[in-house]
Amino acid sequence: MTDCAWDDLTIEREVLERAGAHLVLAPAGDEATLCRLAAGADAIMNNWARVSPAVIDAAPSCQIISRMGIGLDSIDVAYATTRGIPVTNVPDYCIIEVAEHALALLMACARNVAYQHLATKQGSYQLLAGPTLRRIEGRTLGIVGFGAIGRQLAQRAAGLGLRILATSRSRREPQPDVTYVDLDELLAQSDFISLHVPLTAETRHMIGAEQLARMKPTTWLINTSRGALIDHQALAAALAADRLAGAALDVQEPEPPDLSQAPFNDPRVIVTPHIAFVSAESLLDLRQRSSGQVAERLAGQIPPHVVNPQVFERSSK
Repeated sequence: MTDCAWDDLTIEREVLERAGAHLVLAPAGDEATLCRLAAGADAIMNNWARVSPAVIDAAPSCQIISRMGIGLDSIDVAYATTRGIPVTNVPDYCIIEVAEHALALLMACARNVAYQHLATKQGSYQLLAGPTLRRIEGRTLGIVGFGAIGRQLAQRAAGLGLRILATSRSRREPQPDVTYVDLDELLAQSDFISLHVPLTAETRHMIGAEQLARMKPTTWLINTSRGALIDHQALAAALAADRLAGAALDVQEPEPPDLSQAPFNDPRVIVTPHIAFVSAESLLDLRQRSSGQVAERLAGQIPPHVVNPQVFERSSK
């Protein structure tokens, strides 16, 4: 296991020991350490540390790389495929949690919760201090990426009376009260913008100076997906020029960020430490399923959620 976001490995050890596997947690996530440990590994489990081509090359016996999460940007899937190694993820384990966290951030932004909490704790008890408050009902939420999490967010936001716009590559049947638009229109019309797309070469810094300039100065930007979707320098500049109401960032680039620097130190920016995916229920689900994928593969089976199934097509020829 390259790295771990929780305190103990009891769940993983129980699942893997039943399959006759011994689990080793890397003491650090740097490439040199991972290469050293990968040399004797039959499987690699990955949370956030980078599984590079060098790490993959160092593991000649590796039969599976199991991503303990949804996104695959920490694994060089293309290179693993050339080596014939299946890569798995758990694509649906925290959908509800991330949607709930995005909605919580939206409401905190709209009602100035973080700003007022900080001011009050510092001794200022002023009813009219801070940005102007406006009603949430009737305002517009733009959801960038209308997959499983985006759709869950839309269902919950509709209950607040928000008008909902969405971007989607597939544009499959929209939910009631959701209107598909292109990104430029969404940026221009939305009062709240929530990002729900994977990090790829195409989406890296998809929200930069040009996109921020299209937003209304009263818009709030929310990110619970991947930090690198936003150009944080451009975000800091937009906030400094009062071209944006604020932001709520559960994910940053890098992680952890330097909280003393803009935009993270701006009082109009809410920062949470990449916790949108976390709940007792979601972590139990994730840990059992990702460990189970490894156990199934080591038993000679094809586990669920293989993202590069061509490795099996190739081996069957």
